[in-house]
Amino acid sequence: MHLITAAPTAPAAEPAGVFTIAGVPFWVVYAAAFGIVLVRAQATYWAGRGVARGTANGRVADALSRPGATAVVERVNRWGPPAVTLSFFTVGVQTLVNLAAGYLRMPYGRYLVALLAGCAVWAGIWTTVGTAAVNAAIAVGLRHPVTLVAVGLGAVALVSWVVHRLTRRTPADASAPAASEDAS
Repeated sequence: MHLITAAPTAPAAEPAGVFTIAGVPFWVVYAAAFGIVLVRAQATYWAGRGVARGTANGRVADALSRPGATAVVERVNRWGPPAVTLSFFTVGVQTLVNLAAGYLRMPYGRYLVALLAGCAVWAGIWTTVGTAAVNAAIAVGLRHPVTLVAVGLGAVALVSWVVHRLTRRTPADASAPAASEDAS
């Protein structure tokens, strides 16, 4: 009598989890995101420093040397680090804040502490919420591609409408410069 036995099988692989990208562990994704944002933000800060150095002898430098502007720069240097950290909770503002921090020559030590905290927050947000959103979009796209296309087109339409509303000039706006020129 001949018995047929099944070959031993390897245990089933555990699911990768929602906070992975192609099976790469969370901490690797987090470290990569942290490194990317750290390099980008540092480059923006130093670009601001370079622009400040290039404009050190001009109208901008003269304007920043006035007493009122000096007081504002001192406030930015004092209260700017929390603004640097909080800018990482936003989309689009962080570049401007890092550029301004460099341009206004925020002391590097204070900037770096705020930057590291901001990078930690940004990497945490994008490696959890961002990765979950990408994985959800992939899952929807695989199961219901028409739905994914419809949601994408809806998002494009919404962004286009918002940009149009924010940038369009009303007739009152168009006549405002002419009215101010008549008054002078």
